[in-house]
Amino acid sequence: MWVTDISEHPTGEGKLYLRAVKDLHSNKIVGYSIDSRMKSSLAVAALRNAVALRAPVATIVHSDRGSQFRSRKYVTALKNTGLRGSMGRVGACGDNAAMESFFALLQKNVLDRKRWETREELRLAIVVWIEKKYHRRRRQATLGRLTPIEFETIYSAADAA
Repeated sequence: MWVTDISEHPTGEGKLYLRAVKDLHSNKIVGYSIDSRMKSSLAVAALRNAVALRAPVATIVHSDRGSQFRSRKYVTALKNTGLRGSMGRVGACGDNAAMESFFALLQKNVLDRKRWETREELRLAIVVWIEKKYHRRRRQATLGRLTPIEFETIYSAADAA
């Protein structure tokens, strides 16, 4: 099962939007896209990125009821990749708590650290934090104090055996 959402971040140039897809098995961010506009193409790009990296089978993708996740482009992308969409109930923020938790960590560790002047500066900081710190250094209690990369390495080796 994957969860997904979009977050909005201010810069001196205007807002920057991040759409991320999180695998609940390993807590790894398996796909994301970043853009200056919140359109359905942002949601589709992150989904395609996740599918290209994972080649998922029988995977459910859970989101809130945002317009990007109800758009024809996004629904078609789900169908074309063989994924099944799921949406939370109206007003039930707990339905997507795993994704909200990731965005809270991002807020604390990147966004609140300084005022971001340009979108490119913030985009680079987000990518570095996800790829270098969150995936490779941040040990998670739910993964037995392993990082998402360590967890996936151990369990993919066990599955292969």
